[in-house]
Amino acid sequence: MITPEHARTLFTYDAWANRRLLDACSALTPEQFTRDLGSSFRSVRDTMAHIMGAEWLWLERFQGRTASLPGADQFPELASLRARWEQVERDLLAYIGGLTAADLDRSFDYRDMKGNPHSSVLWQTLQHLANHSTYHRGQVTTLFRQLGAKPIGTDMIGFYRESAAQGAH
Repeated sequence: MITPEHARTLFTYDAWANRRLLDACSALTPEQFTRDLGSSFRSVRDTMAHIMGAEWLWLERFQGRTASLPGADQFPELASLRARWEQVERDLLAYIGGLTAADLDRSFDYRDMKGNPHSSVLWQTLQHLANHSTYHRGQVTTLFRQLGAKPIGTDMIGFYRESAAQGAH
């Protein structure tokens, strides 16, 4: 099991990495941002929208609500994706900031995208969600390289180093 402090650190890192990647996307042209590169999610935009959408979807599930992933086409440009992501980040960090050890150890019920029922332990699902986002940020790094753009580092050690330099961790 993870502690509430570990969960907060993990998702503070996640938000840091997501913001770095969003900032790096601002160097792309609109065409580069949406160019179909044949990846599991067609473009940088589609992959970024998937990361944000998954974080929102799981937050909805944690709170007992049913939701489905928003389509990437809801975000025609970076600004619209960033605006939605900022709200998701605020809501997710507020939710995680209020968790206790007992909350982390509880199970919650939800239905997957196909409607199948599941029950999961919250701390395990939080670890899954952070790992999921990291995995797809790595895909975005590859897409940046395919576009000839400069990828940005989002490794957790970079977060720790930056936090230490700022006196936060």
